[in-house]
Amino acid sequence: MPPFDPDAPAEPGSGIYGLTFTPEEAKVVVVPVPFEATTSYGSGAARGPDAVLAASHQVDLFDLELGEFYAEGISMLDADPKVEAWNDEAVALVRSIEGEELDEAERARRIARVNEIGDLLADQVYREVSRWLDQGKVVCVLGGDHSVPFGAIRAHAERHPGMGILHVDAHADLRKAYQGFTHSHASIFYNVMERIPEVAKLVQVGVRDFGRGEYLYIQQSGGRVVTHFDHALARERLAGTTWKEQVDRIVRDLPEHVYLSFDIDGLEPSLCPHTGTPVPGGLSFYQACELIARVVESGRTIVGLDLCEVAPGPEGDEWDGNVGARLLYKMIGWALRSQRT
Repeated sequence: MPPFDPDAPAEPGSGIYGLTFTPEEAKVVVVPVPFEATTSYGSGAARGPDAVLAASHQVDLFDLELGEFYAEGISMLDADPKVEAWNDEAVALVRSIEGEELDEAERARRIARVNEIGDLLADQVYREVSRWLDQGKVVCVLGGDHSVPFGAIRAHAERHPGMGILHVDAHADLRKAYQGFTHSHASIFYNVMERIPEVAKLVQVGVRDFGRGEYLYIQQSGGRVVTHFDHALARERLAGTTWKEQVDRIVRDLPEHVYLSFDIDGLEPSLCPHTGTPVPGGLSFYQACELIARVVESGRTIVGLDLCEVAPGPEGDEWDGNVGARLLYKMIGWALRSQRT
């Protein structure tokens, strides 16, 4: 077999970023979780892993900042058929709850089944991520909606008690439940903060759409949740504060070990127009990259990561997948750099 040429086009049937590493050979294992049962506006996140995989074949592998880190190996698993079946069942149930006239008992039964599937998914992701962490891999969960990383965060927190989460998102995701669904994409970090005590701190960036209850939760967290609201950051920049100054302040809030959880709607909507709940404002691509870079340059370690809510357009528009693939590549590169240093 000829040596791998990173400048050549990706071979048909090759893995993520055109690489051919097996999960056992690779340093980085990407776990796709095509699940989006509780998306409350637009749909499509379940197709996110496939969209990112397809778009990744167009990414040039040499990175000016990070070099040829792809050589350490990146491999994406096949989607778990159980997860796909759970998604189909839960999506159908949610649609029936929203679209049919049901008596209270039947409605409660269907909501309970969706919540049961959420528990099953969280346990499955936990086991899968734990399996690869035990083999010394850097593990990345690729959603799916933003409910899917709960099990991954639990697995990482058990191995790094006291870790912090850097959460980039348009939304706070701190609702106790949303529309009756305890594993809603709008509840992921309420669940994390209430059910995973090993997580010491949640630091949020890009948040610009949230409820009064979520705001009170942040205010009453005793500093365990620190939210750098997007509108406040934007006003500071208009008054002359630099993004570097803001990023350094954000990073100071993080402990030594950091889990990076990135909902793509934390970016400007022009970069993710088909994501489920786009909101005006947000980070530019390079602002996001600089934020991640400064975490590593500060001496902190990115122990794990997820990217969620990438959704291709209904007519096959590849832009969201393209942005997602490039953002994921940067996230992986900086995570590897942090673990080397």
